Amino acid sequence: MPVIRWLISKTIQFFLGSAQERKSDAIAKRKENGAFEGASASKDRKFEENYAAAARLLRTRIDQEFPDAYYARLSSGRNSSYDYGQDRALAIDTMSIAIAMALRNGATVQQAATAGAASIGI
Repeated sequence: MPVIRWLISKTIQFFLGSAQERKSDAIAKRKENGAFEGASASKDRKFEENYAAAARLLRTRIDQEFPDAYYARLSSGRNSSYDYGQDRALAIDTMSIAIAMALRNGATVQQAATAGAASIGI
């Protein structure tokens, strides 16, 4: 009796498993060709658009508060020998994390930009 159960289970697994494998292979091929979009594809695209919009809202304020080294040397009132690049990179990293976390938690673009600005003190 156990042999018959084992044989039946292996037969069912063979037919159902191979159907699932064919479906998985078809999805993988469509993904490689760029034709497959799952449920999360539009959500990810929306996240990227919202992230870019929030970063654009803060671009001018970041440039004023944390200039890159080239513009810092050209502007008056800035120490031309100081490397502002690391300060800017750290501020952008911190802001990026805050924006991403806010968007992942369901914030709007404006709320995410506000969270990003608050995280770096501008």
